[in-house]
Amino acid sequence: MTADLEARPGGSVGLRLAQPAALVAIMWAVFLLDAVLPGSFNRVAGIESWAFRGLDGVLLSPLLHGDLAHLIANTVPFAILAGLAALDGVGRFWAVTAIIAGVAGVGTWVVNAPGTLTVGASGLVFGYFGYLLLRAFVAPSLGRGMLYAIIAIAVGVAYGGTMFSGILQAGDGVSWQAHLFGALGGAGAAFALRPRRPARPRRR
Repeated sequence: MTADLEARPGGSVGLRLAQPAALVAIMWAVFLLDAVLPGSFNRVAGIESWAFRGLDGVLLSPLLHGDLAHLIANTVPFAILAGLAALDGVGRFWAVTAIIAGVAGVGTWVVNAPGTLTVGASGLVFGYFGYLLLRAFVAPSLGRGMLYAIIAIAVGVAYGGTMFSGILQAGDGVSWQAHLFGALGGAGAAFALRPRRPARPRRR
């Protein structure tokens, strides 16, 4: 499988996995800086619903977390699910990430109560989950589809219960909106970025 990945465009396996690793490193660096510097990054760069100044949080809020427990809870599933998504290639990973962040962020901004502040990478986590599940249905070949289906089943078994409870049974202080729209964004990214099959030439 590694040799097959290396042969495909999108960068080496190491380069692909370096993308989510870099995001995890940035999350931790931002958290540490926020802890030692005056002020609050969350207030400045979080998603503040129904406030236009809060729209910059659509892209920045996934890098922010409320406390250490919040960051730790997101780090492991983010690293695993983002790592699996990144194996599709560097460019595709960033396109998927941008779509998820946009859909999750705007959805959260619109649906949450005005003035609600939302931060955290869980929207991306749920987005990668949705992407990995739907990707099996839009694979360019049967062999690739079977591989993606195996990954989707493994991801579903490992995280399915947690993901669905995170949307349907989210507790106080947990943004089910970010979870729901993140998952929708990931599914949409899998469909929007699906490989296009070449058109068959018409006979005359």
